[in-house]
Amino acid sequence: MIREFLSCLFLSAKKHIKQYLKNIPAHNYHNLFFIYTKNMNNNKKPSEKLISSNKKAHFDFLLFDKFEAGICLLGTEIKSIRKNGANLKDSYVKITDDLEAILCNCHISPYEFGNIYNHEPRRDRKLLLNKKEILKILNKMKQEKYTVVPTKMYFSSRYVKLEIALAKGKKLYDKRETLKKNDIKREIERNRY
Repeated sequence: MIREFLSCLFLSAKKHIKQYLKNIPAHNYHNLFFIYTKNMNNNKKPSEKLISSNKKAHFDFLLFDKFEAGICLLGTEIKSIRKNGANLKDSYVKITDDLEAILCNCHISPYEFGNIYNHEPRRDRKLLLNKKEILKILNKMKQEKYTVVPTKMYFSSRYVKLEIALAKGKKLYDKRETLKKNDIKREIERNRY
C-alpha cells in the first residue's frame, strides 16, 4: 500500500513538474523529485522507545514544567538498560553549587557480563542540561519550593534521555481525589463496552 502511494505521488509530482517547469530539460525531472522527497523526509522526528516511567511521581506530585535531559552513563549501564531497563521509583534530581544537575537514587541493575568494570546500581549520574535551564529550575526550587522529579526515561534515536518535571507534593486529600477520578473513569469505560 505504501509503495502504491509513493508511485502515485511520484507520478503526480512528475506531471506537476512537467506542467509548470517546461524550461527544464526532461532528464532533470528525476533529480528535482529526489530533492523534493529528500527534504520531506528530513522533517521526521527520531523515534522514542520508552525504557521506564515513574508512575509514583504522577500519584505523589503535581507536575508542572517538563524538561528533557541527557544522562552521562557508562558502557555497562547502557547495556543493562537495553536488556533490563531501569527503575525511577524513588529517584530525584538535585542541583549542586557548581550548577550541575545530578540524578540520585536511580536503580540500573548491574550488567551480567560486566566483570570488574561493572557499575554501582544506585550511583549518582550527571544530567546534561543547558545553563539557562538549570538556572530556571534552581530559581523555581528556591522561590516557589518546587522539587525536581524524573518522570520517564526513553531512547531518543540512540541516546538515553530523561524527562524531568518541576513538582509539588500532593496532600492526602489530593491523592484521594485522584483515586476517585480514576475509579470513575474505569467505571465509565467498563459500562461503555
